[in-house]
Amino acid sequence: MKKVKITVMRKARYDDLIEKYENPIEHACDLLEGQTFICEGWQKPEGFCDSAWESVSPFVMALAHGGTDFYDGWMKNPRSAMISCNDGFRPVSFLLEVLE
Repeated sequence: MKKVKITVMRKARYDDLIEKYENPIEHACDLLEGQTFICEGWQKPEGFCDSAWESVSPFVMALAHGGTDFYDGWMKNPRSAMISCNDGFRPVSFLLEVLE
């Protein structure tokens, strides 16, 4: 099984949507742009957001098992994927890459 590197590429925040729809919360995302995690197959890396893991884990598993070329040429590197977490108020984009 191959290792997969996850890099936090971008964090967004939609204050207009937060103000209009979200109940106040004390704590949101702790991830930092540029932060990296190494996946050993199906195991969620320590410190990685549970909610974000739900979004990226199917792609991590596919890449770890040799999957490539998601959606017929979507990525320039067929052994990678750009996936965002499912937080509609504070989405985070992750680059997933197979390590040699």
